[in-house]
Amino acid sequence: MTRKDDEKYYMVKKRALPEVLLKVVEAKRLLETKSSLSVQEATEAVDISRSSFYKYKDDIFPFHDNARGKTITFMIQMEDTPGLLSVVLNQVARHLANILTIHQSIPVNGVASLTLSVEICPDTGDVTKMLDDIESLDGIHSLKILARE
Repeated sequence: MTRKDDEKYYMVKKRALPEVLLKVVEAKRLLETKSSLSVQEATEAVDISRSSFYKYKDDIFPFHDNARGKTITFMIQMEDTPGLLSVVLNQVARHLANILTIHQSIPVNGVASLTLSVEICPDTGDVTKMLDDIESLDGIHSLKILARE
């Protein structure tokens, strides 16, 4: 493996991650929220070894932790329902993100593809929550993150 391969990033949904990585994230959260907690105590609380924590701690973080000042591009498969695009855009605005580009395909069989590029601003709330809120709207078939810059 070359050094370049070692620096690649991947976005993976939570359900695809091994349990140990999720526990590392939880241990990091505990350490951030309870300053008096030691690494030993945090790892014991989430039932992982300290060596596992140290092995992965610099390689995994919640999506929203490092998103500020970034552009996220995602694609939504949505029903061709009047007003649904407006509802999606209102969700982005409600979370105080800035829409940079919008592209919607012509609907085929009642389903349209929408591609949005959104700037994550300093005041933007939890990006994961924003994406979850959009994905849970009636008429949304799927949401996939295409890029994060």
